[in-house]
Amino acid sequence: MSFKTVLAAAIIVGGSWVPAYAQGKVEVSAIVGWTFADGVSGDGILAGDGNLYNRVDPKDSVNWGLSLGFATQENYEVGFKFGQQMSTLEISGTNTRDIGDITISTYHGYFGYNGFAADAKVRPYALFGLGATNYGGVSFTRLNGAAGETSGNTQFSTTFGAGVKVYASPNVGARFGIGWTPTYIKSDSEGYWCDPYWGCYVVGSAQYSSQWDLSGGIILRF
Repeated sequence: MSFKTVLAAAIIVGGSWVPAYAQGKVEVSAIVGWTFADGVSGDGILAGDGNLYNRVDPKDSVNWGLSLGFATQENYEVGFKFGQQMSTLEISGTNTRDIGDITISTYHGYFGYNGFAADAKVRPYALFGLGATNYGGVSFTRLNGAAGETSGNTQFSTTFGAGVKVYASPNVGARFGIGWTPTYIKSDSEGYWCDPYWGCYVVGSAQYSSQWDLSGGIILRF
C-alpha cells in the first residue's frame, strides 16, 4: 500500500463529516511533547565490528504536531492530526550503536469524544484514528568510513489518545494528554498450526513499532 493511498484514506476518514462544521465549531491545536519510542527485533546479524545486532529502535525524543477538529455534535468530533518526532535510529544486541538521525511522521484521520457540555471550562477527551506512519530515510557512515543511506518506509497505523482540554475563554484553551501510535512493521514465523480439516499452515507473530507520547499545547476554537 503506497503512502499516497494511506494518506488519502486518512484524509477521507477525518474529513468525511466536515460539512457538519456549519452546525458546530472547529478547533485548531498546536502540540509539543515527548515520545517514548520502541522498534522491533529480529534475527541477529554479525556486523563488521564483531558484534551481533538483533534490534532496531528510534530513540525517545521531542515530538510536535498539529490537529484540526470539527464538532459534529456537542460531544463528538472528527478531524485530522499530524505529528512528527525527530529521533535517532539505534541498533542493539551485544553492543549499541547510533546509526543516524531519523524523522518519524504520522498522519491520521480521527474520531473523538469530548465530555461535558460544549461551553464547559474543562472537558476530558478520547480519540481513535486511522492513517499512516512514515519513517524517513537515514544517512549514516559505514564502518569503513563510506557514506550510506537507507530509504524511507510508510506503514499503516492506528492512534489512540486521551486527556483533558481546559478553556480560558470560548476561543482559547490548552490541552494535555497521552497518546499511543502502534505501527505494523512485520510478522515473524512461530511455527506451524495444524487442523484436521484445513491442514497445516505457518503461524506468525506480528511486530509493531510503538510511539507513546505525553504532550500539551494550545487550542484556538472558532
